[in-house]
Amino acid sequence: MNSYTRAQLGETAMINIVRGPTIAVIVAVGLLLPQALHARDYPARPVTIIVPTTAGGGTDIIARLIGDQLSKQLGQPFVVENRPGAGLVIGTVAAAKATADGYTLLAGLNGNMAMSPSLFSKLPYDPINDFTPVAMLAEYPFLVVVSNDLPVRSIKDLIALAKSKPGQINYASAGNGTGQHLATELFKIMTETNLSHVPYRGAQPAYLDVISGRVPVFLDNMSGALSLVTSGKVRALAVTSTTRSQLLPELPTVAEAGVPGYTYHTWFGLWAPKKTPKPIIETLHAEVRKALGDPTVRERIVATAGQPSTMALPDIEPLVKAEIAKWSDVVKRANITVK
Repeated sequence: MNSYTRAQLGETAMINIVRGPTIAVIVAVGLLLPQALHARDYPARPVTIIVPTTAGGGTDIIARLIGDQLSKQLGQPFVVENRPGAGLVIGTVAAAKATADGYTLLAGLNGNMAMSPSLFSKLPYDPINDFTPVAMLAEYPFLVVVSNDLPVRSIKDLIALAKSKPGQINYASAGNGTGQHLATELFKIMTETNLSHVPYRGAQPAYLDVISGRVPVFLDNMSGALSLVTSGKVRALAVTSTTRSQLLPELPTVAEAGVPGYTYHTWFGLWAPKKTPKPIIETLHAEVRKALGDPTVRERIVATAGQPSTMALPDIEPLVKAEIAKWSDVVKRANITVK
C-alpha cells in the first residue's frame, strides 16, 4: 500500500511538473494568438499619422511621402493629421495618448524625440516610455553657410575668425531650441569658439539677414539652403553629415574640414504608442523598409538632400537614448532654456 501510494504520488508529481510549463505555454500562445491574427488582418481601416508640425515642413513632407506609399502597399489610407503647437508637444502628446492598436502613429524627429527632453523642464511625454519605435525614415544634413561678404572660405577660416573676435560674430537660427540652434552650439563647444545667437521665427526671415550680412553665419537644413547656395546668394563651407553629399560632392564635411567627430543631421521616423502589439510593429517596419526601397520614393528623398534610412528595428531605441544624452549635455553646457 505504501509503495503503491508512493508510486501514485510520484506519478502525480510528474504530471504536475509537466502540466505547469504546458499551462504556461498554452497561456502564452493564447495571449499571442489574437495579436498575430489581428496583425494578419492589419490594417483593416485607415491609419492616422500625427505630424506635430504645420503642413509643408520637412516632417510633413516625409510623412506624406511614406504615408502615400504605405497606402498603395497595404490597401488602406494612411492619413496625415497635422497637430502643431507648443514646440512639437501638442501633436506628440496626442500620439502618446492614442489607443495602442496600430491605427495612430507619430511622425517623430530628433526635435521632439531627442532634444525636447532636455529643453523642457516638465515635458508631458517620455520618448522612450510612451512610444515604441516603428521605423526610421530618412536623415537630412545641414550646411554651414555664411554671407558672401564674410571673409572666410573654409571651416578653419571661420574658426580662426571667430577666435579672433570672440562674441562679435553672430549666427542665426530658426528659433530658440531648434536644430539650427543646437547644431551651432555643438559646433561652438567642439571648436571652443564664441558666436552670438540671434534667433528668428523660422529659417526664411533668418536668411534675409544672412544674405545681407547682418547675421553672417547659419547652420541650416541642406534641403532649404541648397537653392541659395547654388544661386550664389550665400556661400557653403561644409556639410554636417559623415560623408559628402552627392548633391554638392566638392563640399567637404565639417569633420574633414577641421572639426573631427562633428556631425549633425535631422532624422525622421515613425513611432507608435507604447504597448502596440509587436506583430503590428513588425508588419509596419517591414512595409516601411519596402516603401523606402521604392525607386520613386528613394529618388524624392535624395533629390531633397536626404538619405533613406536602412536602420534595423532593434537599433532605433538605442539611437534615441544616445541622442537624448548627447543633446542633454549640449543644452546644459550652452545653458539653453525654452519658455
